[in-house]
Amino acid sequence: MVEVGNHSSENKQKKPPKRGIIYLSTIPPYMNVTKIKEVFSEFGVVDRVYLQLEDKDPTKKIKKKKIGKKFIEGWVEFEKKSVAKKVAEMLNNKQVSSRKKSKHYDCIWNIKYLSGFKWTHLHERLAYEKAARRQKLRAEIQLAKKKSSYFSVNLGKHQKNIQIDNNVTISQAKPDKSSITQESNENRDEFIKSLFN
Repeated sequence: MVEVGNHSSENKQKKPPKRGIIYLSTIPPYMNVTKIKEVFSEFGVVDRVYLQLEDKDPTKKIKKKKIGKKFIEGWVEFEKKSVAKKVAEMLNNKQVSSRKKSKHYDCIWNIKYLSGFKWTHLHERLAYEKAARRQKLRAEIQLAKKKSSYFSVNLGKHQKNIQIDNNVTISQAKPDKSSITQESNENRDEFIKSLFN
């Protein structure tokens, strides 16, 4: 007499709720991870937040005015999938702040719920982008080295050509000593004859 019904219900533990991730395609200015977590924790338990930093463009001039870090996109993970869906539906295309004097008054949330997306997918994507960036950097460095070596080789050839040309012109400019003495002797003779005649 084994009771199967009661025993199986005790063994079955409650499954942890599935986590839900929302994607923020734009991050309002002056918002950082703690502020984003603070805003979204009003709706439910926020587990993790990742914000992508804006790439620094070396061609742009650096301004003296120091502004906080600028983020371009972000992901927020909620403990419950249902909360993430509700937040995405409620806040998408809504004002960030309703106060007129707020920095975020003119900003609008642009939120999408990512179904079937897990935090590991984000790590894989970021690792792939990092590897691609490194590979691009390596390729640019190799190209720069190739150009500089090509330039230095051609510069060396050019300098050798200039030296050879200089030697040739010097040798052409220097006539033989015997021809110079003959010409000078003839010129003297003519000069003397012209004086006495």
